[in-house]
Amino acid sequence: PTVTPTVTPTVTPTVTPTVTAQVLYLLTLIKNEGNLSSFEIRKLLSLKDKSHIHSAYLKPALKEGLIEMTLPEKPQSPLQKYRLTEKGINLLIKTN
Repeated sequence: PTVTPTVTPTVTPTVTPTVTAQVLYLLTLIKNEGNLSSFEIRKLLSLKDKSHIHSAYLKPALKEGLIEMTLPEKPQSPLQKYRLTEKGINLLIKTN
């Protein structure tokens, strides 16, 4: 008897980055204000919780490659600031 192999369709994962409203707002702040430290970001957002800024704004934006550290070799430096990457700039252009 001839056996016909079962054909399973290929599932293509979604490659569109998930960008929250907080991340978009962060990108807009950096675009308008220039390179910003986490302290400056907290001050502009009128937020006090450092961990919230990192978990809701900075980490997702860094993970997606939308922002980068100005001192990547010293992530804990008090002089650390964040700037837009080309990918972040392009995302802002697409959303406007």
